Amino acid sequence: MSGPVDRLLDGGPGVGGPVDDPAGWGVMATAAGEFRLRRARLPADLGLLTRWMNDPEVAAFWELAGPSAVTEGHLRRQLDGDGRSLPCLGLLDDTPMSYWEVYRADLDPLAAHYPARPHDAGLHLLLGPAASRGRGLGTALLAALAERLLRERPHCERVVAEPDVRNRRSVRAFRRAGFRLAAELDLPDKQAALMVRDRTPHPA
Repeated sequence: MSGPVDRLLDGGPGVGGPVDDPAGWGVMATAAGEFRLRRARLPADLGLLTRWMNDPEVAAFWELAGPSAVTEGHLRRQLDGDGRSLPCLGLLDDTPMSYWEVYRADLDPLAAHYPARPHDAGLHLLLGPAASRGRGLGTALLAALAERLLRERPHCERVVAEPDVRNRRSVRAFRRAGFRLAAELDLPDKQAALMVRDRTPHPA
C-alpha cells in the first residue's frame, strides 16, 4: 500500500506509476556512470549529509551548516511530511555523491511566484564531494534525471528549479542540461533563476 509520500508525488490515484518513489525509476545511464536515486534514510545518511551541508560552497546557498540536528530537522520535515517533497541520495556507480529533493512544485510555496501548472515537478540538487564539482557532472545527472522524471510521470509537462541567481555554476548546469531561464523570481529567501525543462521543446 502506498503511503502519503507515494500518493502525493504520484499525483493521486490513476496518475503516474503506482508508487512514484524515485528508487523505482531504476538506473540511469550517463557518460559518467550508472546513476540512481534512493530515498534518504535516517539515521544512516545523517553523518554524510551533515558533512556535505557544512562544506562552505554548499552552505553558501543551502544555509544548513551546523550540527547534525540542523540537517536532521530539514530531512525529517520532508520524510514525516505530506509527501510534497522527497529527499534523496544520488548514487553514481553505487557511490553516494549527491543530494536531491524531488518535489511537487505546483503544491509548493514556489507556485505563488510563477505561473505553475498542475503536476509541475521541482528539483533541488547539491553535489557532495568537492571533486564532483566543476567538471560537468551536474549537467549530466540533471539531464538524465529530468528525462527519467518526465518518462515516469506522464501527467507532468515540466520540470522546474529555482537556484540562487548568484550560483552561476548551478544555473549554467541547468542550462546545459536542457533547462531554459524562464524568469528571475524575488523569493522570500533569495533572488532565484526559474529554470524550466519542458516535455515539448520550447520555441526559440
